[in-house]
Amino acid sequence: MPARQVDPDSLGFLVTDLSRLLRAEIDRRTSEAGVGLTPGEARTLMHAARAGPVRQNALAERMGVEAMTLSAYLDRLEAAGLIERQPDPQDRRAKIVCLAEAAGPVIDRIVPVAAAIRAEASRGIPAREWEHLLDLLKRTRRNLMAERAKVVRAGKGGAS
Repeated sequence: MPARQVDPDSLGFLVTDLSRLLRAEIDRRTSEAGVGLTPGEARTLMHAARAGPVRQNALAERMGVEAMTLSAYLDRLEAAGLIERQPDPQDRRAKIVCLAEAAGPVIDRIVPVAAAIRAEASRGIPAREWEHLLDLLKRTRRNLMAERAKVVRAGKGGAS
């Protein structure tokens, strides 16, 4: 079979590389910051903060983790008093994840860690170009989300 040429800088590889590097650095620095959470718990808390009250299964999908993995993180966050799981009024079998009041100070310790990493990632990139990059990434995300919504509406795939 002849060798195939693969572009190592294609969108998929770039986004995957950036995601992996960002996650590893945030995990490392969050652990070093002594916030009292594992990296997975810290990620879960920040995703819950981003989403607002959200179904547990939707949070797992957004985070790209299995439901059982998320459940373990949520169990520990709930035991620490940082999140609450409430029954979903639309579906008694589902749970809504909400931040507890005690989550605020923990989030306040994680936010500067992420800000420092963003500052390092954007070093040497003029602010206008950085904002343009973020805008392009958001538009790309919207495009892909719209395509996914079409497939889900047609009943052809993925979680709803």
